[in-house]
Amino acid sequence: MEEGRQPQIFVVRHGQTEWSRIGRHTGRTDVPLEADGEAQAAAVGRALAGQPFALVLSSPLTRAAQTCRLAGFGGRDEVTSDLVEWDYGAFEGRTTAEIRDLAPAWTLWSDGVPGGETAAEVGRRVDRVIERARAAAGDTLCFAHGHVLRVLAARWVGLPPAGGRLFGLDAGTVGVLGWEREVPVIDRWNERPPAG
Repeated sequence: MEEGRQPQIFVVRHGQTEWSRIGRHTGRTDVPLEADGEAQAAAVGRALAGQPFALVLSSPLTRAAQTCRLAGFGGRDEVTSDLVEWDYGAFEGRTTAEIRDLAPAWTLWSDGVPGGETAAEVGRRVDRVIERARAAAGDTLCFAHGHVLRVLAARWVGLPPAGGRLFGLDAGTVGVLGWEREVPVIDRWNERPPAG
């Protein structure tokens, strides 16, 4: 890492799964990547090839671990439960439309989920990831999930965890949480690497 440069966090949302394609809330259900998701993971690998990372972290769930491996970082990653997806409790596996049949104005960010995690609980997990990344001797690469990475972005720039609602994140995309002088910023976000 260059002298005086602060460590950044590169974030990768796992590639497409059947549930992400159809909009099911996929928290702790361990679904694999689809073929398109595998291709997205390979594209991420090409986009990040040659980038040095001091720390590579991955959620333990299969879709994130597969993305990490197919991107070429398998074996270098440390699995951490701090990057597991939001626990959606009773809403696991349901689409937003299905949930809104029960609660018409529902949003995860303001209403939460019965029997699952709160935004604050997810925020505490990602705060630990940020602390580790800022202490690393170089950049950190994280393979994880849509909502947990959105909370990570919010916390990086000093927003409350529910501020993650402001950062849409598609499957198979890359973001960079960086710095403008001493101020944490979103340097790049929701970038889809070109297909091979």
